[in-house]
Amino acid sequence: MVNYYYTYVVALVAVTVSRCSGFVARPILSQHQKKSSVQRLDAASVEDDVSSTDVELLGLPARPGRPLKVAIAGGGVGGLTAALCMLKKGFDVKVFEKTSAFARFGGPIQFASNALSVLKEIDETLFDRVLDKFTFTGTRACGIKDGLRSDGFKMTDDSLDYLWNEDAPADWFVKFPLKECADLFGLPYTGVIDRPDLQEILIDECKNIDSDFIENGNPVVSYTNKGKGKGVIVELEDGTKYDADVLVGCDGIWSAVRAVMYGEEVKETSADRKKRQGCTYSGYTVFAGETVIKTPDYYETGYKVYIGSQRYFVTSDVGDGRIQWYAFFALPPGSKKAPSGWGGSTRTDQGDPTENLVEYLKSLHQGWSDEIMTILDSTPPDSVEQRDLYDRYPEVFRGWTDGNVCLMGDAVHAMMPNLGQGGCQAIEDAYVLSECLASTKSTDAVEGALKDYYNKRIIRVSIVQFLSRLASDLIINAFDTPWSPHDDKGKSWKSYLTFFWKPVLQFLIFPAQFAYLYSYHPTGSMGDLPAKLEAKWKAEHEKSSEKEFARVAIEGQKSAGPSFFQKATAEQSKVVLQAKADSNDE
Repeated sequence: MVNYYYTYVVALVAVTVSRCSGFVARPILSQHQKKSSVQRLDAASVEDDVSSTDVELLGLPARPGRPLKVAIAGGGVGGLTAALCMLKKGFDVKVFEKTSAFARFGGPIQFASNALSVLKEIDETLFDRVLDKFTFTGTRACGIKDGLRSDGFKMTDDSLDYLWNEDAPADWFVKFPLKECADLFGLPYTGVIDRPDLQEILIDECKNIDSDFIENGNPVVSYTNKGKGKGVIVELEDGTKYDADVLVGCDGIWSAVRAVMYGEEVKETSADRKKRQGCTYSGYTVFAGETVIKTPDYYETGYKVYIGSQRYFVTSDVGDGRIQWYAFFALPPGSKKAPSGWGGSTRTDQGDPTENLVEYLKSLHQGWSDEIMTILDSTPPDSVEQRDLYDRYPEVFRGWTDGNVCLMGDAVHAMMPNLGQGGCQAIEDAYVLSECLASTKSTDAVEGALKDYYNKRIIRVSIVQFLSRLASDLIINAFDTPWSPHDDKGKSWKSYLTFFWKPVLQFLIFPAQFAYLYSYHPTGSMGDLPAKLEAKWKAEHEKSSEKEFARVAIEGQKSAGPSFFQKATAEQSKVVLQAKADSNDE
């Protein structure tokens, strides 16, 4: 853990120095890359000596020249957002997606206030359509709860009077200032949207501009740079090739584009499973499930993080009466109990496919709050899924670019899901990349525009990666059940440390953290719009939730699918769109 953060500090210092000195990171060729450099850079010998006849003028609707031709690897949320941004700029865009058709797949994805600002800046219609399908969580109580002492879904103040009043509840440890930080910048509040709804909106908006913008069932597997100003040859799975000015790799954490750029093997895994295609095992595995249940605090809380020793449990309202939950454990990689859509595994792949996974998870939370047990008891066991969490160090020395090729999203900065910023940062990437390319007036300036994109993004993304990993490590390794003078549930040194962290987290660290995350907001303040959006949503949310509660009261619970990890069926898995398949957050 210490080595991990030491590497982060070194990386941040290095990138800061490089920005100040004007140094631009360039890819460092591995031995594999050096051997294949003739294939990938067959025009390298003339890269810096391009004659004027090799340069083509690039136009926009109000500027003469042909459109910039962009190939995008991956049709997940990041790739589709990039496609829409670029189509609106007048670019010639083609998305290559590995699944053979689009279908509804995937659970809720969180959009924080910063991402909502970017969406509105990209397109007002897009923003309106997303908000029509949105569930706000940041308007309500969100924060950290005591995993052992929380009792009965009570809504209480997180005051310190429980120190001398043994009847005062101590269930809320710290509350997150999500609403206050959003109000600081005049932004819409954090919330979630179902991934299929978001995909359908993005696809529809792209097709309104170009009905033929995407090719399914034929992913990018490799590329060859043709040299400065000459573009890139994109190699597809069926053996065909596609010429483009730019290739954008946003094909997820196990990216084929990154594999070529950095000389990796796709999904190559070390014997101990702690390294996989240049990604590091975080030390944590996560189980996930979804249920419909009307808890006493359903309308008053957004998401809650229950803390305890070596684990934590998260619940979030995801709309229509549904609660999505996640159980994080510090376990070795490969400790598989449940299936995962990303790994392609099913229950028959597990050690005991007949094991009741809800009962297994309850056994790991013995002595914990009845609130957690209530959520687990209402969850169909067959809907429980699991995956190991991997992330990446900041790519400071190699950069995100290789000639006319760049990376974005989880393909280059996969991060832990704790802050819900994986998808948000991909959307920021898409917006910044499109702005940089829009200023490119000729093909020989493309490489410079891609490097400018990297320079504008690397520090912010590295900080968000750091904060996301830090959140997990603190909760798992540094936090425990907080000390209380009224019982013996928290008596370890970590319990005392956790107790003393409370005011620091509440009044310093969390306000600073969320203020930084929301500080990127290209729209500027939206005035009273966030309050109006919340008021409109609130009435609709209660109506749709009550309808679902009534249905469950009659019909009972059923397996929620397809959810965050799982493919719906073996047949559908061939045609579903794995939105950022193999990614860590979204």
